[in-house]
Amino acid sequence: MKCPYCKENKDKVIDSRSSEAGRVIRRRRQCLVCRRRFTTYEKVGESFKLNVIKKDNSRVPYDREKVISGLQKACYKRPVSAEQIQQIADKIEEDIFRHSDREVDSKFIGESAMRHLRSVDKVAYIRFASVYRHFDDAGDLIDEVTQAISQPDDQTQPKLFSD
Repeated sequence: MKCPYCKENKDKVIDSRSSEAGRVIRRRRQCLVCRRRFTTYEKVGESFKLNVIKKDNSRVPYDREKVISGLQKACYKRPVSAEQIQQIADKIEEDIFRHSDREVDSKFIGESAMRHLRSVDKVAYIRFASVYRHFDDAGDLIDEVTQAISQPDDQTQPKLFSD
């Protein structure tokens, strides 16, 4: 592993931790040349591909970049850092792998994204919900905003398979 500061290949691992689902390993390292510390993240490889079941029952390979892209659009010009978006994507993946092993419904991914966004930024949550839920009229949007304002974050339960 190259040191991001001095670009040398000599380092030692100081600490290792895995995520809840065990899919990402965080390693704290120290460069043996410049003595500075840095963190690396390793993803556990899978021998199979996860498929997403779309609304029309078609199946497409899971793409983390699609999830991140949707989160970035919802968080545009909001006080949500790129690191927070990555953490939300990690949490969504942990939810997916706790729930499924080979296939996951796109509704599950969307609801998980909304739940995690809601706890970070309610405006980003409303933006995501307005696109994801395809509100028919302004009344539906107002109802969602009212619910987001009135209900504390910890009481939000995902509507995993409701229409």
